[in-house]
Amino acid sequence: MRMATGREAALAAGRAWLAAALCLAAALPQAAPSTFGPVIGSAILCRSHLDNAYFRSYLSDAFGPSYKREGGAYWFKADAMLWGASVSDVIVSDDTSEWTFVGAVSDSEPEALDEAIRGAVGVRHYKADDSAFPVRQSRPGSKIVYFNSKSKIYCARYKSMPADRHGP
Repeated sequence: MRMATGREAALAAGRAWLAAALCLAAALPQAAPSTFGPVIGSAILCRSHLDNAYFRSYLSDAFGPSYKREGGAYWFKADAMLWGASVSDVIVSDDTSEWTFVGAVSDSEPEALDEAIRGAVGVRHYKADDSAFPVRQSRPGSKIVYFNSKSKIYCARYKSMPADRHGP
């Protein structure tokens, strides 16, 4: 058995450090591309066609692979802003749901997120009821819901049946 030289040991330690740094970097949120607001923001506000395959590809390219798959969605860590509000996570539906959806988690409370959206793009979310934690919905159909002390905003559309299942 041959003992490693000082140089070989240093190279091995350097490679181990680099591997650990790359693993850590993959877990940290990445900055959003310049197209994030128009592409994802428009989809979340129900102002564009929802295609979960397209949005999953877009988010993977922008932020790397999803960090979890939960609740019928792929979850991506993001360091982003939408309508002047910070966004920590972006979600897109997987193929297990009857719904196609795109959404985001904001550190803002629902009232503050609604005000930010209204100020930035003029879309208002109305309270659906007078409960302590009301769902807010816009006329195009996007919804803001309480998500612990944060907000989750999303657009969801019922997934149409595939062409081969429409019958004769």
